Amino acid sequence: MSINANQDMLPSADDTAAMVRDDPSVFVLALRHPSIIIGGVLLIVIVLIAMIGPLLTNDPIALNPINRLKAPGDFAWFGTDYLGRDVFARVIHGARVSLVVGLAVSACAISVGLVTGLLAGYIRVLDAIIMRVMDGLMAIPGILLAIALISLSGATLFTVVIAIMIPEIPRVVRLVRAVVLSVREEPYVEAAIAAGTKLPLILIRHILPNTIAPMIVQATYICASAMLTEAILGFLGAGIPPEIPSWGNIMAEGRTYFQITPWIIFYPGIALAVTVLAVNTLGDGLRDTLDPRIARKM
Repeated sequence: MSINANQDMLPSADDTAAMVRDDPSVFVLALRHPSIIIGGVLLIVIVLIAMIGPLLTNDPIALNPINRLKAPGDFAWFGTDYLGRDVFARVIHGARVSLVVGLAVSACAISVGLVTGLLAGYIRVLDAIIMRVMDGLMAIPGILLAIALISLSGATLFTVVIAIMIPEIPRVVRLVRAVVLSVREEPYVEAAIAAGTKLPLILIRHILPNTIAPMIVQATYICASAMLTEAILGFLGAGIPPEIPSWGNIMAEGRTYFQITPWIIFYPGIALAVTVLAVNTLGDGLRDTLDPRIARKM
């Protein structure tokens, strides 16, 4: 009898599945969405390579004309370019540039777009003015706007970040505004207004928390888009100065010799593709986890 009683007290398979389904822990959420683990691990590895790799490689700008256009081998794992520079060292250093640009553009665009979107969505007088400005910015192709700004102010890392950030702000503003428009009519917001709560407290306490989840997801997509845009600008010769090794600059310098030395373009292209894939995969997993509507469908 005691054995049967103990067996009856053990949870069944359905109960175990229900416990896993209802457990909000990070581990269980990661198991539901393995793309978070895959994207996160890839991104962590890339960040570690960008931080530690340059300390263990050769000088990426050291010229060695005698060994120009060498194939990948023991002398240089990724070969050398037309000036004899180590492509492996340049690709590793280029990871720093791409990550700095992606993270800086993402942080700045989210910060500016979040504040602007909160004001546009809640204050009706500012809504029409702000959104017409955002529509005007969205009507200009991002690449052309970035090239124009860089041409006017010079090609520096700060200028590239600002030039890539400006076209991303309207997308953040529109997303935040949509969230605010759906939240500001909620009973708890109206109760806060009736209680005499000041506008800054209403925005911070009641409306801002509802924008955190979509902003985290949007930040990952902006980061990936910024890295691609920086590589495009570098390839066109309108981005980071040529003396700074970035993936776009490396591919731009190697396109002349592509038929005889394809590795100069191949390796930075693979590094860029893997990094963008990692960020997008992490963003997809966060979207599926943080969006309740998608989570319920899955």
